[in-house]
Amino acid sequence: MNDPADRRNFLVKGAATAGIFVAGAALGTTQEKPSVPPSGDQPGKPPQGAHENHRPSVAESDAVEYPRTHVGLGGPVGSPTDRGKLVPGYRSASLPPVPIHAPDLKTLPWKEVDGVKEFHLIAEPVRREILPGVWMDTYGYNGDMPGPTIEINQGDRVRIVVHNKLPEPTTLHLHGLELPNDMDGVPYLNQDPIEPGQEFPYEWTVHQEGTFFYHTHEGMQEALGMVGLFIVHPVKTYEPAVDRDFVLVAQGFQLRPNSTVPDTLSMEWNFLTLNGRSGPLTTPLLCKLGERVRIRFLDFSVMDHHPLHLHGHTFWITGTEGGRLPESAWYPSNNVLVGVAQVREVEFIANNPGDWAMHCHMFHHMMNSMSSQAGPLIRNNSTPEQLKVLGYPQVMLGMKMSAAKDTKMPGMDMKGMDMKEQDMPGMNLKDMPQKKTSPKPNGAPDHSKMNMKSEAPQKPMAGHEGTEGMQGMDGTARVEGRREAKGMRPGWSMGIEGLTTVLRVLPPELYDEITSGQEHEGHLMPRS
Repeated sequence: MNDPADRRNFLVKGAATAGIFVAGAALGTTQEKPSVPPSGDQPGKPPQGAHENHRPSVAESDAVEYPRTHVGLGGPVGSPTDRGKLVPGYRSASLPPVPIHAPDLKTLPWKEVDGVKEFHLIAEPVRREILPGVWMDTYGYNGDMPGPTIEINQGDRVRIVVHNKLPEPTTLHLHGLELPNDMDGVPYLNQDPIEPGQEFPYEWTVHQEGTFFYHTHEGMQEALGMVGLFIVHPVKTYEPAVDRDFVLVAQGFQLRPNSTVPDTLSMEWNFLTLNGRSGPLTTPLLCKLGERVRIRFLDFSVMDHHPLHLHGHTFWITGTEGGRLPESAWYPSNNVLVGVAQVREVEFIANNPGDWAMHCHMFHHMMNSMSSQAGPLIRNNSTPEQLKVLGYPQVMLGMKMSAAKDTKMPGMDMKGMDMKEQDMPGMNLKDMPQKKTSPKPNGAPDHSKMNMKSEAPQKPMAGHEGTEGMQGMDGTARVEGRREAKGMRPGWSMGIEGLTTVLRVLPPELYDEITSGQEHEGHLMPRS
């Protein structure tokens, strides 16, 4: 770059590029569209020079103002409107923070006693329906699992009175909160365990803000699901202000056959839940098109991390279990990894209308009871040609035996099998060719002549009483007939399993129709 002309051209181009970023920064302060960029180029177009032949894309045409009602990138990378980073919601930041919405969970009421917000938390055995007809007998709080959400304001003095109705001692730990040592809830280290029938008050002034949670500090009780959300709203509403604030708690349980009590010694799981429900019983999250949405994820699994993925949108990671992150530390993604006992908060503009899946991207976490859509669900009427596909042994559970009779599969002699018009799960053993057996000694039972078909009426599996479950019309109607599912495609529930839920980005008129026009009035708790 010794030629003065070359140096001059380089500086001119550099100044033009800098002008674009200055314009973006100014936009974030005033939220007004600048007239003409300093470079002299048209808004949304790159500086002339090396890109004279460049044709602007649809996304680049939205570079100045972030689109609320359709997809688009917004301003240049690093600008306030970049992928909606600092684009506010419709709700004014001068209003109190919008209340938390934790689908399928309750909020714990409180009463003011001598200037203190007093909550009563009851540790007790509970029964939770995690899928239609699938019940789990476990421990929880106030009749539920997870327990009810505690929602307060920064600066409040709170008192949580724990009543122990369990058949064993317990304590309460306020996870992530900075409180007096004797309020920390570790048995024997900080306090004596709360014996059955006893109660214990936890009291302190909350100076932090963010997403926290409470849980027992007895390991096996934690594995039974004894946890609840503890949300502290800031004194001043976060900016940019959000219109919706959702919270989801991820958990995993091992339910053995014919048992409704989770196996707390297991290092594995077969049911995963969000807010105590497995998909598709998880209630969809509803928001209006163009709103700014915050979702707080808490992982309270026994030992699994969860890469949580949102379809159709790009979000910014804005907070952890330690509180709000500075804007300089935010980063964009559509997948956020949440480790055990961690919290991740994400925010985005819901500008892509439709019903969007939100799920853990670990493949086995997208199933219920470790069942797979590669079996009976989608291959129940498999043809001989389809049965030749290797690598999916679970396909055999859904194949029609008559269709497979003449099928040649490597390593299998289909001619030797008695192909009846039935599925393998319903196979009647007396129709199978009986193996010849040698004579039995006198008095020894001959098991080859036993009638394997029970004549007694079959009782439902424990925990599955009184309903057809998801396999019947009753369970499907319950899931798809809920208010929050109005307008969704028939049969949508068949694609939602395990650690999965749905975010619905709705036109305002449909949102109002579904919710009957009831809106949140704000977080109006009186301060102590």
